[in-house]
Amino acid sequence: MQNDFDRFIMLTGGPGSGKTTLIEALKAAGFATAPEAGRGIIRDQVSVGGPALPWQDRALFAELMLSWELRSWHAAHAEPGPVFFARGAPDTIGYLRLCGLPVPDHVTSAAEKFRYARRVFIAPPWPEIFAQDEERKQTLDEAERTFQSVTSVYAELGYELVPLPLAPVEERLRFVLDTAGLTQA
Repeated sequence: MQNDFDRFIMLTGGPGSGKTTLIEALKAAGFATAPEAGRGIIRDQVSVGGPALPWQDRALFAELMLSWELRSWHAAHAEPGPVFFARGAPDTIGYLRLCGLPVPDHVTSAAEKFRYARRVFIAPPWPEIFAQDEERKQTLDEAERTFQSVTSVYAELGYELVPLPLAPVEERLRFVLDTAGLTQA
């Protein structure tokens, strides 16, 4: 593995907290991004009638999430500058814990081996913007528990947690870039 994971900048948190909107703003600003696995997997599984859905087979869904995140991590090495991720391998541990499922050794190993920059931006629960849809069926309570679960995993893995402000996307974008020491591309 290369040693350039310091340019792999993580955004994580619970569902419906503005991560995707921020990732899209970073992409529009010219930065490389790696989208969240969950929505993509749900869309694909629904389109093919697959079982790897959070409301059908949570363990299989977690395996596909891990696979997606590892593929995104490897693909990011081809990018010349910073890459912003919406979730990563540690989120899979948080998801499994949230669901009360065992965390297989290979999932723990992946979270320890496939690292991101030391500072991890966390999107706290934001009830005012939270909304359910066809792919996000969680309640606000489950979104808040997801936030607690995934952020605790990042803390356990030694990452520094940096909460995002509950602010418009432009302000969040400036906050992330300033905190990461970056200028718009």
